[in-house]
Amino acid sequence: MKEMKKAYIAAIGYALIIGLSFMFVKIALTVASPLDTLAHRFTVAWIVATVFLICSKNKLQIGLKDLQRILPLALLYPILFFAFQVFGLARTSSSEAGIIQATIPIFTLLLASLILKEKTSFKQLICVILSVLGVIFIFMMSGAGAAKVSFIGSGFILLSAITSALYNVFARKLTQQYSLFTLTYIMTLFGFIGFNGIAISMNVFNGTTKQFFQPFFHIDFVLAIVYLGILSSLITSFLSNYALSKMAASKMSVFSNVATLITILAGVLFLQEEFHYYHLVGALVIIIGVIGTNYFGRVVKKVL
Repeated sequence: MKEMKKAYIAAIGYALIIGLSFMFVKIALTVASPLDTLAHRFTVAWIVATVFLICSKNKLQIGLKDLQRILPLALLYPILFFAFQVFGLARTSSSEAGIIQATIPIFTLLLASLILKEKTSFKQLICVILSVLGVIFIFMMSGAGAAKVSFIGSGFILLSAITSALYNVFARKLTQQYSLFTLTYIMTLFGFIGFNGIAISMNVFNGTTKQFFQPFFHIDFVLAIVYLGILSSLITSFLSNYALSKMAASKMSVFSNVATLITILAGVLFLQEEFHYYHLVGALVIIIGVIGTNYFGRVVKKVL
């Protein structure tokens, strides 16, 4: 029970950090390009992780075969997930992006049933669908995606949701085989190498190499990138890996809908985005779905 409580705390912490991250991504994108933002984000994350590795007693005991096993997971998260997310956020509002990403639980539930053979009760399935319907209700009422440019952004966010669902499923297995710090560090390292390699190559090709470090002269960008690098990249990787090591992938993924609520509130409070009654109605439906999914998930476990 203590371990499960810690897992739920980790899942809630993950949701809070991710929910606020959309706002900080929007701030960072006002100064830097999407690729440069990702490169700087994972540079900060990797530096902090490396400092922690040097100062702590943790040692990475990992071989080539282990890297080959972790690489597909790192491609899903952080590389593809954050790449799709940041390009989507460049073309849509943070509230809309958060709403679309709330479809992660339904994708995870389906994939977990097919790949991990996780058992799901009918009541649990209804609660997951209820949570997603709350998101769809907000989405339909807000009329998001009416513009062509918004459809493009929504497409990128939807792809990020699918990659996140795949990560939830495959990380569930790897968290049983490797330490949380090892997984988190290797995933961060791949993100650092991948995004910096692409961003630097693009800047060299476009002749904009001098602009690569210019965003750090803006205090808003520095604060945003520190949040995104340390909290939203490094810490969330650790929290999600920990939660997935203790609970089913379908139960963990539904907490992404809590992140949706945080995203909407952050967009309203800090980015002056509109908030309507249907946001509140949808939020209540989402919360009921999240609580129901985890409650009936415990019931299934006790019966088994």
